[in-house]
Amino acid sequence: MTATPATPATGALEAETEAATEAATEAATEAARFHTLLTSFEGQPAATAGQGKDAVNEPMIRHWCEAMGDANPAYTGPGAIAPPTMLQAWTLGGLSGHADRSSAYDELLALLDGAGCTSVVATDCEQEYLKPLRPGDAITFDAVIESVSPRKTTKLGTGHFVTTRMDIRANGELAGTHRFRILKYAPAAKKPTGAKPAAESNKPATAQSATAKPAQRPRPVINRDNRGFWDGVREHKLLIQRCTACATLRFPWLPGCNTCGSPDWDTVEASGAGTVFSYVVMHHPPFPAFDPPYAVALVELAEGARMVSNITGVPYDKVRIGLPVQLEFLRVDEELELPVFRGSEA
Repeated sequence: MTATPATPATGALEAETEAATEAATEAATEAARFHTLLTSFEGQPAATAGQGKDAVNEPMIRHWCEAMGDANPAYTGPGAIAPPTMLQAWTLGGLSGHADRSSAYDELLALLDGAGCTSVVATDCEQEYLKPLRPGDAITFDAVIESVSPRKTTKLGTGHFVTTRMDIRANGELAGTHRFRILKYAPAAKKPTGAKPAAESNKPATAQSATAKPAQRPRPVINRDNRGFWDGVREHKLLIQRCTACATLRFPWLPGCNTCGSPDWDTVEASGAGTVFSYVVMHHPPFPAFDPPYAVALVELAEGARMVSNITGVPYDKVRIGLPVQLEFLRVDEELELPVFRGSEA
């Protein structure tokens, strides 16, 4: 068999591929080295012996409740408590800031800035409530750098997720924890106007682009308070909590009744029928695995509870308040299935 000699074009392509592979290997090695440096900050304090600038007080509770439209009687009158979701509010430093932030946290952010990750966006927070806060409680707190992720690429840009955990105390007793996550990233370069799509480019597609996995939808945070809901979703059931003391239905799932305060509950399976109570059409900002524009609705179930979900079956610009919808379960990927609501233009 006679070997076919390589053409100049083939040889050039092989050389280009080899050079690209070497560059990718070097970039991966440098990324791993930098991540090792970043993780050396894990466990170091982000704030030490912080003090709330104000004790828990009724005016701040009142302003919060007015802003949130929360008329729960537990937050007014003798024996009032602060809304649990105000947990972080008592630790904020205001315009003058706090003098208790650690040098380690500043050094970590400076490293990320030096690597080009000069932009920041808050991505999520998670709170755990251990005891109610009452007017007069003196607030103190400590925070720790809990984790720094490997380099991640998002539509906003490439960077690292930094998670801090704050332990918040009332009169010296642990009252709750607050995890806060930010993305420190280098903004993605904007595609020039008139740039050719990848299919029209004269350069051959690389092996990486050919095998790149599509972006995943965000994973739900499953904890002890909402695990039963997600267990129901796996069985194609939409379960609503029902207080066994006053029969109030509640959604999303909560550890206690927001009407009577009882911690005891059972569940009711929703029929799946509902109507659009309100909605928004998401155009911007873009997120991985989402293709804007799309409609996100607050659906009022036939049972009376309301939940936020996507609307399928109709174009985003045909969604209207009062639109009848019916529950269905959308398989997002091999691991995730979500309850959504299908509307009908008819």
